[in-house]
Amino acid sequence: MQHAISLTKCEDMIRDGSTTFYKAFSFLPSPRKEAVYVIYAFCRMIDDSVDEPHKASYSIDELEGHLDQLDRAEGHFIWPALRWLFSRFPNLTKEPFYKQMQGQRRDFVMTHYNTMEELENYCYLVAGTVGEMLLPVLHESPDASITESGIYLGKAMQIVNIVRDVGEDQARGRRYIPLKMMQKYGYTEKEFADGVINKPFKDLIHELDSLARYWFELGLRGLDSYPSSSGFSVELAARFYAAILDAVKHNQYRIYTERAYVSNLQKAAILTSVARRFGISVFNKESSAVS
Repeated sequence: MQHAISLTKCEDMIRDGSTTFYKAFSFLPSPRKEAVYVIYAFCRMIDDSVDEPHKASYSIDELEGHLDQLDRAEGHFIWPALRWLFSRFPNLTKEPFYKQMQGQRRDFVMTHYNTMEELENYCYLVAGTVGEMLLPVLHESPDASITESGIYLGKAMQIVNIVRDVGEDQARGRRYIPLKMMQKYGYTEKEFADGVINKPFKDLIHELDSLARYWFELGLRGLDSYPSSSGFSVELAARFYAAILDAVKHNQYRIYTERAYVSNLQKAAILTSVARRFGISVFNKESSAVS
């Protein structure tokens, strides 16, 4: 009973925090979809402990300490939910969660990035690890190639986050766009600080856009080896997320002051297209899934 209540609260977190992920993974059968909700909820708590510590239930050190002693952790619905998760999916380990915490801690000490290598490592730690978390839930027996694809998918989504959140991160004193990439196009640090949108800025965002799309392509390799419902949800999440890049272009790259989003109508079109490709009927759930 305790874990059932905890799973419902995790579902509430993903529904409130990410309509994109909730819509994409709500088509999974149980217990896979509940497992995704738990993973999202704990990752959200890790992220909030760094980005919004004044609102967070725990510091990142406290989260790590409770994960260390998960069998004894109490005081929040996430702990029985995680115990259920690890018992239900024994191939899932704590390691990717620890790596994600390592990446999130980097935001305390590294607020400006110089090279693409630095950024890619960060993308792996905070998002590629999510692929490593999800694969034991979504795939029956992921091999090294499938795992690599899952990591690329997570990294692609993080590049989308970086592009979408340029303005929010700038307000927090962070710059994830590598300085060398800015210099390549002649975009200055002062222009970044001033939120200037010009051709050099659009050119460097276009390069990040191209990188994300390439990583999405790599991330979607091997979908035919997934259970059909899992492959469908993975591709749906990827297509929803990639569409944010289209919204950035549609908004004329005004990402310093406007948050790009994908409309429900656009999501419905993507859903229909992906469902048709997988031969999956979503008629009965479509109204709730895209509302």
